Amino acid sequence: MSTRSQLRFIQRSETAGEQSAPDRIAQIYRHSDGYPDSVLHDLDQLKQLLDETRTERGPAYAAAQFLFLDTLSTMTLYVDEGRDRSIHADQPSDLLDPDNMEHLDQPMFLLGHGVENPADGIHGDEEHLYVVELPTRNPFEEPSEWTVKVSGHSAFPRWDGPTEEAFDRASWQFEGLLSAAVDELLAQPS
Repeated sequence: MSTRSQLRFIQRSETAGEQSAPDRIAQIYRHSDGYPDSVLHDLDQLKQLLDETRTERGPAYAAAQFLFLDTLSTMTLYVDEGRDRSIHADQPSDLLDPDNMEHLDQPMFLLGHGVENPADGIHGDEEHLYVVELPTRNPFEEPSEWTVKVSGHSAFPRWDGPTEEAFDRASWQFEGLLSAAVDELLAQPS
């Protein structure tokens, strides 16, 4: 069963007026594994990778990098030679060859994500919302902490409400540093 979610990456700003500027928000849809354990783990892994490689460049880049890493992780399900739905890949470029995929019917790594228009809100079938706040910084400065908001399960307008206001009206079960969210929410028994 899929656990759908939306992640909104935003640039932390000094003024509230700048916070909602369209060029400071990137929003993505994740069709599966949208529960906090999975998303926070993946955000933490992304943050560590970006810190180590010094490649954090703002919300749009972070959203694209999150999608790329998540796609890579789901592709591994199809590279296993022992499965009926496997892809033969001796080289990474083999994954792009349509002949290697003609036997696959709607593979998850091609359908599991979407780039969303923040003005449109959400679809309405999501179970979790996340806001990832990136600090305004020079890419050559030392890495700094990300903050996150994690919604309660379905604690926002869905099918029955104004979905374009979901992020504004959500009840957040956690608001704080990503590292604290990882420590607090990943430590909880499921």
